[in-house]
Amino acid sequence: MGTKKKAEKSKKLWIKVLAVVAGIFFAAVMVLSAMGSSWITSFAVIKPGDVAVVDYTLRDAQGTPIMTSNQQLYTQLASQGSGVLYSKQLTITANQSLATGVFPVQFYTSSTGWSTQNQFALFSTEYNTISSGIVGLKANSQKTISLSTAKPMTQFWSVNQLAASNMSLSSVQTGELIALGVSSTADAAQANSTEPAYVRIGEVSNKTPDGITIDFSYPSVDVTVVSINPTSS
Repeated sequence: MGTKKKAEKSKKLWIKVLAVVAGIFFAAVMVLSAMGSSWITSFAVIKPGDVAVVDYTLRDAQGTPIMTSNQQLYTQLASQGSGVLYSKQLTITANQSLATGVFPVQFYTSSTGWSTQNQFALFSTEYNTISSGIVGLKANSQKTISLSTAKPMTQFWSVNQLAASNMSLSSVQTGELIALGVSSTADAAQANSTEPAYVRIGEVSNKTPDGITIDFSYPSVDVTVVSINPTSS
């Protein structure tokens, strides 16, 4: 009799445990149903061909932000007197090479707002590196991508070239940032262009009695994946 009672008690216990598990499972199903398919995409990773929206911050060799789509960072730096540029988020196709030399990025200024004339030059080598570097990331993932290239991105401006740009050698200091005009057909700064197609920010890396050397490379970019639009199957 005692053995029978123990068996019945054990059976009731299992029924209770199973009921609790079933209740938890039901609640989980209800939550997932309410979430729709968003819970699936939260586990998805960027694959080649997917279109991703990313927040980003381009940094120079000293780690100083040059341009960012992070509004909080921009507001903080702007309040400190920084000349950092503010742009919208990048929409980029993963692992896809750019067919042109420059990927134009619209940026904001307090005087002109979001003018179509405010176009920043993101070089194809940089775009391609970001495009391949985001493969495998999930939504909300963060990553610092190295943009260093074998090709130097520097240009020497002579005293005469400075004068042609209404600048004097004495007025320019090492570490100063200078806006460059960039051609849309080649990865090169146009020092004497009267109507530059795009803007590039360069830093004075060296100064001699003959002129200055400007470095317009950005060794790294911080990216945060905002959303992923998978390639249709």
